[in-house]
Amino acid sequence: MKSLLHRHRELCERAVDPLEIAAGLEAHGLTDRAAARFRHRDVFSLAEELYARVPRTAEPRPQPEPVPVPRVRAGWVLLALLPGALAVATVTGLRLTQGHPRQSVALGGLLAVGLATRAALRRGPLVGPPGTRAWGTTVGTRAGTLWLLGYALLGDGLLHSVLTGGPDTPPTMAPDGPWPTATAPVLALLLSCAPAAWSAHLLAAGARRRLARSRDLEDFTAAARPLLLGALAIFLSALAALLALCGTLLHAPAAYPQALTLGVLLLLARLLTAHRHRHAPALALGAAVAAEAAALALPLAGRLPGCTFLAAPVETLVGAWGETAVPALACGTAALALLRHAGRTLTRASAHAPTGAPE
Repeated sequence: MKSLLHRHRELCERAVDPLEIAAGLEAHGLTDRAAARFRHRDVFSLAEELYARVPRTAEPRPQPEPVPVPRVRAGWVLLALLPGALAVATVTGLRLTQGHPRQSVALGGLLAVGLATRAALRRGPLVGPPGTRAWGTTVGTRAGTLWLLGYALLGDGLLHSVLTGGPDTPPTMAPDGPWPTATAPVLALLLSCAPAAWSAHLLAAGARRRLARSRDLEDFTAAARPLLLGALAIFLSALAALLALCGTLLHAPAAYPQALTLGVLLLLARLLTAHRHRHAPALALGAAVAAEAAALALPLAGRLPGCTFLAAPVETLVGAWGETAVPALACGTAALALLRHAGRTLTRASAHAPTGAPE
């Protein structure tokens, strides 16, 4: 016990509540089974003894405050609505313009939506941990997110053009052009920033309440897992409804498989980043980007003499399921991997404690 107290003395001295010690011990890999070696039934009981053993000064120690529960703020709610509102304005402008004005509207809209999304990620439940940028924690994460959204807009049309001998012309940002753009799914994804923020808020608030009532780690994990799945279900339902609405209003395919898998992938990546788990989202986004890039590169490489076999996997997949199978498979596989990782990390007490340790 003395050696354990020595290793975690700084944690014990600055803690104002045994709960902070329990979360810190769990973040360092100490489980209920390990606590049994110190003759305690769980980490919470061990944390209480460590808290009691910390030397106290003569000054009265402040009373521990209850675990703070995140509240709904008008600021982050409005910011979460801003990317979708600007995206609607951009799509409307594209429908009303032709030629060079259309290109100007597209570029201006992309810039405005990007800045609005960056602002939305600086406030509210999707905000990143201290010391990191709101758009992402690494250049790779930011680049991966931009690529995936760009592929959702232009990728299917580009892949179809590549497989049919093109591309011969640049995109015209028109749904009926030689290089079609998928406006409906991207618009729905941008509108889903608000449901994503709300789902993250429900997860954080529910986890903090469970944390205040839990007395052992297994109890908290069992209660937190349905909260995570419930938050994802709420987001998926909202995104599916937005896809149906956008597809109907724009008279365009809703692209459910690739849009839903991409939405879940981006939400899980952001939740993990916001809770200080940065590496897994970067790896998952990078894997999805690599799969989509390979689907575009292999048919082009197959045009070289003697290399037709390189295009066979992509041609077979597209021939069986269509161009949409590529992003659906890439994002779906990455989302499943992140969901498994989130099921282990976001259901731990240390992920939701006010002093959760960084990864």
